[in-house]
Amino acid sequence: MLPSSVTFAPTAKTLVGISVLLVMLAVIFGVLSTVKVKVVRSNVADTVSARDNTERHRTAQEKDIKARETAVAAEEAKLAERERKAANAESQLAKAQNEKADLQAKLQANEAEITSLRTQIEEKQPSSANPGAPSTVELQAQLDDARRQLDDAEREKVFVSEKLQSVQERSSRLEEEKKRRGTAVTGKVGVRGTVLAVNQAYNFVVLNLGGRQGVEPNSEMLVLRDGTFIGKIRISSVEPATAIGDIITSSLARGVQVQPGDIVIYAGTNS
Repeated sequence: MLPSSVTFAPTAKTLVGISVLLVMLAVIFGVLSTVKVKVVRSNVADTVSARDNTERHRTAQEKDIKARETAVAAEEAKLAERERKAANAESQLAKAQNEKADLQAKLQANEAEITSLRTQIEEKQPSSANPGAPSTVELQAQLDDARRQLDDAEREKVFVSEKLQSVQERSSRLEEEKKRRGTAVTGKVGVRGTVLAVNQAYNFVVLNLGGRQGVEPNSEMLVLRDGTFIGKIRISSVEPATAIGDIITSSLARGVQVQPGDIVIYAGTNS
Protein backbone atom coordinates (compact mmCIF):
# COMPACT_ATOMS: atom_id res chain seq x y z
CA MET A 1 0.00 0.00 0.00
CA LEU A 2 1.25 3.46 -1.02
CA PRO A 3 2.03 5.91 1.68
CA SER A 4 -0.64 8.60 2.19
CA SER A 5 1.89 11.28 1.44
CA VAL A 6 2.39 10.03 -2.21
CA THR A 7 0.23 11.90 -4.85
CA PHE A 8 -0.36 11.23 -8.56
CA ALA A 9 1.52 13.64 -10.81
CA PRO A 10 0.56 13.47 -14.59
CA THR A 11 3.44 13.41 -16.91
CA ALA A 12 3.94 15.76 -19.83
CA LYS A 13 3.09 12.98 -22.25
CA THR A 14 -0.29 12.48 -20.61
CA LEU A 15 -1.06 16.19 -20.78
CA VAL A 16 -0.15 16.31 -24.45
CA GLY A 17 -2.40 13.32 -25.14
CA ILE A 18 -5.31 14.95 -23.35
CA SER A 19 -4.72 18.18 -25.25
CA VAL A 20 -4.65 16.36 -28.58
CA LEU A 21 -7.87 14.53 -27.65
CA LEU A 22 -9.58 17.76 -26.77
CA VAL A 23 -8.44 19.36 -30.01
CA MET A 24 -9.74 16.38 -31.99
CA LEU A 25 -13.07 16.55 -30.20
CA ALA A 26 -13.26 20.26 -30.91
CA VAL A 27 -12.52 19.61 -34.59
CA ILE A 28 -15.15 16.87 -34.74
CA PHE A 29 -17.77 19.07 -33.09
CA GLY A 30 -16.80 21.88 -35.45
CA VAL A 31 -17.21 19.66 -38.48
CA LEU A 32 -20.53 18.35 -37.18
CA SER A 33 -21.72 21.89 -36.53
CA THR A 34 -20.70 22.98 -40.02
CA VAL A 35 -22.50 20.04 -41.60
CA LYS A 36 -25.56 20.71 -39.48
CA VAL A 37 -25.56 24.38 -40.47
CA LYS A 38 -25.30 23.41 -44.15
CA VAL A 39 -28.17 20.95 -43.77
CA VAL A 40 -30.29 23.56 -42.03
CA ARG A 41 -29.49 26.15 -44.70
CA SER A 42 -30.29 23.63 -47.43
CA ASN A 43 -33.60 22.78 -45.76
CA VAL A 44 -34.45 26.46 -45.41
CA ALA A 45 -33.56 27.07 -49.08
CA ASP A 46 -35.68 24.08 -50.15
CA THR A 47 -38.58 25.32 -48.04
CA VAL A 48 -38.33 28.83 -49.47
CA SER A 49 -38.10 27.43 -53.01
CA ALA A 50 -41.08 25.14 -52.43
CA ARG A 51 -43.06 28.04 -51.02
CA ASP A 52 -42.19 30.23 -54.03
CA ASN A 53 -43.10 27.44 -56.43
CA THR A 54 -46.39 26.90 -54.63
CA GLU A 55 -47.13 30.61 -54.77
CA ARG A 56 -46.31 30.79 -58.48
CA HIS A 57 -48.44 27.71 -59.15
CA ARG A 58 -51.33 29.21 -57.19
CA THR A 59 -51.03 32.50 -59.06
CA ALA A 60 -50.91 30.67 -62.39
CA GLN A 61 -53.99 28.65 -61.42
CA GLU A 62 -55.86 31.81 -60.46
CA LYS A 63 -54.97 33.39 -63.81
CA ASP A 64 -56.06 30.23 -65.63
CA ILE A 65 -59.36 30.16 -63.75
CA LYS A 66 -59.99 33.84 -64.50
CA ALA A 67 -59.13 33.29 -68.17
CA ARG A 68 -61.50 30.34 -68.38
CA GLU A 69 -64.26 32.24 -66.61
CA THR A 70 -63.75 35.16 -69.00
CA ALA A 71 -63.90 32.84 -72.02
CA VAL A 72 -67.05 31.12 -70.75
CA ALA A 73 -68.66 34.50 -69.99
CA ALA A 74 -67.79 35.71 -73.49
CA GLU A 75 -69.39 32.66 -75.08
CA GLU A 76 -72.46 32.98 -72.89
CA ALA A 77 -72.71 36.65 -73.91
CA LYS A 78 -72.55 35.63 -77.58
CA LEU A 79 -75.32 33.09 -77.09
CA ALA A 80 -77.43 35.64 -75.19
CA GLU A 81 -76.92 38.20 -77.98
CA ARG A 82 -78.01 35.66 -80.60
CA GLU A 83 -81.09 34.82 -78.54
CA ARG A 84 -81.87 38.53 -78.12
CA LYS A 85 -81.62 39.13 -81.85
CA ALA A 86 -83.78 36.09 -82.56
CA ALA A 87 -86.43 37.26 -80.07
CA ASN A 88 -86.36 40.77 -81.58
CA ALA A 89 -86.78 39.35 -85.09
CA GLU A 90 -89.67 37.16 -83.89
CA SER A 91 -91.34 40.24 -82.36
CA GLN A 92 -90.93 42.25 -85.56
CA LEU A 93 -92.29 39.38 -87.62
CA ALA A 94 -95.35 39.00 -85.37
CA LYS A 95 -95.95 42.76 -85.55
CA ALA A 96 -95.67 42.74 -89.33
CA GLN A 97 -98.06 39.79 -89.61
CA ASN A 98 -100.63 41.54 -87.37
CA GLU A 99 -100.30 44.74 -89.39
CA LYS A 100 -100.69 42.74 -92.59
CA ALA A 101 -103.89 41.11 -91.28
CA ASP A 102 -105.32 44.51 -90.24
CA LEU A 103 -104.54 46.03 -93.65
CA GLN A 104 -106.09 43.08 -95.48
CA ALA A 105 -109.27 43.45 -93.42
CA LYS A 106 -109.30 47.19 -94.06
CA LEU A 107 -108.75 46.64 -97.78
CA GLN A 108 -111.64 44.18 -97.94
CA ALA A 109 -113.91 46.65 -96.11
CA ASN A 110 -112.79 49.39 -98.50
CA GLU A 111 -113.55 47.25 -101.54
CA ALA A 112 -116.99 46.43 -100.12
CA GLU A 113 -117.61 50.15 -99.60
CA ILE A 114 -116.57 50.91 -103.20
CA THR A 115 -118.93 48.24 -104.51
CA SER A 116 -121.77 49.71 -102.42
CA LEU A 117 -121.07 53.25 -103.64
CA ARG A 118 -121.02 52.15 -107.27
CA THR A 119 -124.34 50.43 -106.78
CA GLN A 120 -125.78 53.63 -105.27
CA ILE A 121 -124.49 55.68 -108.21
CA GLU A 122 -126.10 53.32 -110.71
CA GLU A 123 -129.38 53.38 -108.81
CA LYS A 124 -129.42 57.20 -108.56
CA GLN A 125 -128.99 57.95 -112.27
CA PRO A 126 -131.66 60.51 -113.35
CA SER A 127 -134.74 58.86 -114.89
CA SER A 128 -137.81 60.67 -116.32
CA ALA A 129 -139.83 57.43 -116.43
CA ASN A 130 -140.70 57.64 -112.72
CA PRO A 131 -142.75 60.74 -111.93
CA GLY A 132 -142.68 60.09 -108.16
CA ALA A 133 -138.87 59.99 -108.03
CA PRO A 134 -136.80 62.83 -106.50
CA SER A 135 -136.06 65.82 -108.69
CA THR A 136 -133.12 65.87 -111.05
CA VAL A 137 -131.29 68.42 -108.88
CA GLU A 138 -131.66 66.24 -105.81
CA LEU A 139 -130.54 63.15 -107.66
CA GLN A 140 -127.57 65.03 -109.10
CA ALA A 141 -126.54 66.22 -105.63
CA GLN A 142 -126.83 62.69 -104.26
CA LEU A 143 -124.91 61.38 -107.27
CA ASP A 144 -122.12 63.92 -106.84
CA ASP A 145 -121.85 63.11 -103.12
CA ALA A 146 -121.68 59.38 -103.89
CA ARG A 147 -119.00 59.98 -106.52
CA ARG A 148 -116.91 62.02 -104.06
CA GLN A 149 -117.20 59.21 -101.54
CA LEU A 150 -116.22 56.77 -104.27
CA ASP A 151 -113.16 58.83 -105.19
CA ASP A 152 -112.12 58.99 -101.52
CA ALA A 153 -112.62 55.26 -101.16
CA GLU A 154 -110.60 54.62 -104.35
CA ARG A 155 -107.71 56.78 -103.08
CA GLU A 156 -107.81 55.06 -99.69
CA LYS A 157 -107.79 51.70 -101.47
CA VAL A 158 -104.64 52.67 -103.37
CA PHE A 159 -102.97 53.89 -100.15
CA VAL A 160 -103.93 50.74 -98.23
CA SER A 161 -102.81 48.51 -101.11
CA GLU A 162 -99.39 50.19 -101.27
CA LYS A 163 -98.97 49.95 -97.51
CA LEU A 164 -100.07 46.31 -97.55
CA GLN A 165 -97.52 45.54 -100.27
CA SER A 166 -94.75 47.18 -98.20
CA VAL A 167 -95.77 45.19 -95.12
CA GLN A 168 -95.90 41.97 -97.16
CA GLU A 169 -92.39 42.57 -98.47
CA ARG A 170 -91.09 43.29 -94.95
CA SER A 171 -92.87 40.21 -93.63
CA SER A 172 -91.35 38.08 -96.40
CA ARG A 173 -87.86 39.36 -95.55
CA LEU A 174 -88.39 38.57 -91.87
CA GLU A 175 -89.72 35.11 -92.74
CA GLU A 176 -86.65 34.43 -94.88
CA GLU A 177 -84.34 35.71 -92.13
CA LYS A 178 -86.11 33.50 -89.59
CA LYS A 179 -85.79 30.47 -91.88
CA ARG A 180 -82.11 31.20 -92.59
CA ARG A 181 -81.37 31.72 -88.90
CA GLY A 182 -83.23 28.54 -88.06
CA THR A 183 -81.11 26.48 -90.43
CA ALA A 184 -77.77 28.26 -90.00
CA VAL A 185 -77.69 29.05 -86.29
CA THR A 186 -80.60 27.84 -84.21
CA GLY A 187 -80.22 24.33 -85.51
CA LYS A 188 -76.64 24.14 -84.28
CA VAL A 189 -76.48 26.19 -81.11
CA GLY A 190 -76.27 23.76 -78.22
CA VAL A 191 -75.19 20.81 -80.41
CA ARG A 192 -72.90 18.67 -78.26
CA GLY A 193 -70.41 15.99 -79.17
CA THR A 194 -67.34 14.14 -77.95
CA VAL A 195 -63.66 14.10 -78.84
CA LEU A 196 -62.96 10.62 -80.26
CA ALA A 197 -59.21 10.94 -80.80
CA VAL A 198 -56.42 13.50 -80.40
CA ASN A 199 -53.23 13.85 -82.45
CA GLN A 200 -50.89 15.95 -80.31
CA ALA A 201 -48.10 15.86 -82.90
CA TYR A 202 -50.21 17.60 -85.56
CA ASN A 203 -52.50 19.38 -83.10
CA PHE A 204 -55.90 18.15 -84.33
CA VAL A 205 -58.84 16.13 -82.98
CA VAL A 206 -61.53 13.84 -84.40
CA LEU A 207 -65.13 14.44 -83.29
CA ASN A 208 -68.23 12.24 -83.33
CA LEU A 209 -70.17 15.08 -84.99
CA GLY A 210 -70.47 15.76 -88.70
CA GLY A 211 -72.52 17.25 -91.48
CA ARG A 212 -75.67 15.45 -90.32
CA GLN A 213 -75.56 17.48 -87.11
CA GLY A 214 -75.03 20.76 -88.99
CA VAL A 215 -71.27 21.06 -88.42
CA GLU A 216 -69.60 23.30 -91.01
CA PRO A 217 -65.94 23.98 -91.90
CA ASN A 218 -64.42 26.98 -90.09
CA SER A 219 -66.95 26.76 -87.26
CA GLU A 220 -65.66 26.85 -83.69
CA MET A 221 -66.41 24.39 -80.88
CA LEU A 222 -65.95 24.94 -77.16
CA VAL A 223 -64.14 22.14 -75.35
CA LEU A 224 -65.36 21.27 -71.84
CA ARG A 225 -64.10 18.81 -69.26
CA ASP A 226 -66.21 18.07 -66.18
CA GLY A 227 -68.31 21.10 -67.07
CA THR A 228 -65.28 23.45 -67.15
CA PHE A 229 -64.16 25.30 -70.27
CA ILE A 230 -60.61 24.31 -71.27
CA GLY A 231 -60.24 25.63 -74.82
CA LYS A 232 -61.50 25.81 -78.41
CA ILE A 233 -61.11 23.95 -81.69
CA ARG A 234 -61.79 25.12 -85.27
CA ILE A 235 -63.36 22.66 -87.71
CA SER A 236 -61.14 22.02 -90.75
CA SER A 237 -62.99 19.20 -92.55
CA VAL A 238 -66.42 17.58 -92.23
CA GLU A 239 -67.74 14.11 -93.03
CA PRO A 240 -71.38 13.00 -92.63
CA ALA A 241 -70.84 11.52 -89.16
CA THR A 242 -67.42 12.85 -88.09
CA ALA A 243 -65.32 16.00 -88.29
CA ILE A 244 -61.70 17.02 -87.84
CA GLY A 245 -60.83 20.16 -85.92
CA ASP A 246 -57.60 22.04 -85.29
CA ILE A 247 -56.85 22.82 -81.64
CA ILE A 248 -56.64 26.57 -81.01
CA THR A 249 -53.59 26.43 -78.77
CA SER A 250 -53.93 30.07 -77.70
CA SER A 251 -57.24 29.20 -76.01
CA LEU A 252 -55.70 26.45 -73.84
CA ALA A 253 -54.41 27.11 -70.35
CA ARG A 254 -50.75 26.33 -69.70
CA GLY A 255 -50.19 22.61 -69.31
CA VAL A 256 -53.74 21.71 -70.41
CA GLN A 257 -54.30 19.39 -73.39
CA VAL A 258 -57.45 18.25 -75.15
CA GLN A 259 -58.12 14.57 -74.43
CA PRO A 260 -60.43 11.86 -75.84
CA GLY A 261 -63.75 12.01 -74.05
CA ASP A 262 -63.79 15.80 -73.69
CA ILE A 263 -67.15 17.42 -74.56
CA VAL A 264 -67.48 19.89 -77.46
CA ILE A 265 -70.28 22.42 -77.96
CA TYR A 266 -71.01 24.43 -81.11
CA ALA A 267 -69.94 28.05 -80.70
CA GLY A 268 -70.43 29.65 -84.13
CA THR A 269 -68.99 30.13 -87.59
CA ASN A 270 -66.18 32.57 -88.42
CA SER A 271 -66.75 32.99 -92.13
